[in-house]
Amino acid sequence: MKHTLKYFFSSCLLFSMVLVQAQETSTTTAKKEIVPVKPKTETAKPALQEVKPDSIKTDRYGLRVGVDLYKLTRGFYDKDYKGIEIVGDFRLTKKYYLAAELGFEDKTTDDDRLNSTATGTYIKGGFDYNLYQNWLDMENLITIGLRGGFSTFSQDLNSYKIYNPNPYWGEQPSIIKDQKYNGLTAGWIEVAMGLKAKVFNNVFVGFGVQLKMLVMNTKPDGFDNLYIPGFNRTYDGSFGIGFNYTVSYFIPIYKKKTVIPQIKKDAPKK
Repeated sequence: MKHTLKYFFSSCLLFSMVLVQAQETSTTTAKKEIVPVKPKTETAKPALQEVKPDSIKTDRYGLRVGVDLYKLTRGFYDKDYKGIEIVGDFRLTKKYYLAAELGFEDKTTDDDRLNSTATGTYIKGGFDYNLYQNWLDMENLITIGLRGGFSTFSQDLNSYKIYNPNPYWGEQPSIIKDQKYNGLTAGWIEVAMGLKAKVFNNVFVGFGVQLKMLVMNTKPDGFDNLYIPGFNRTYDGSFGIGFNYTVSYFIPIYKKKTVIPQIKKDAPKK
């Protein structure tokens, strides 16, 4: 009996100790706070700008010299014409060019009433403005310009017919005159429009049209100048028109570099 009570009390003591330990563990667990873990956020970075390097354009300055192929080849199919014209320009600024033409013409005009030959030289000088905006390393031109022209020439009156207001007996035969008038001069101004395209290294081909107005004209005695070297024919009074087809070669002398700034672009947002 004594051993039985001792065992019972020992069991009760052990059970009470386990119960107290369980309560302490439960209380400690309840007191602990669960702190939620905040997700890491990335710091917002300012958008970077995409910057491209500036482009450098090299412009060449120099002398361009060529020949008018139209006048040079016209004598092959027109027996009444011989001529040649040398053309040139020099680049002053990015857009402006000094321009000049020098030529010789021999043209026989066979009119209803007279036959005459004009022979002489001429010179034209002025400027061109380039309207074309070239890309990098391009040198093409679309130009408009102004010229002043001067010609010194002679007129040969080969033959003429006397006007008969009542040709009942038919036309009178031509009178062979063969008289030469020297020291004739003429002057004019013209608006020149043209284009030049680079086809090979330093080689250009071009086409031009000129609208002309005669401001000075020394006439021979007894008849008019039907053709003036450099001006063309005078059938339309004081106004004339001309054109040329040229091939020229560019002689570079010096270069200028131009910095073309690039526009900064914002980088795309992610």
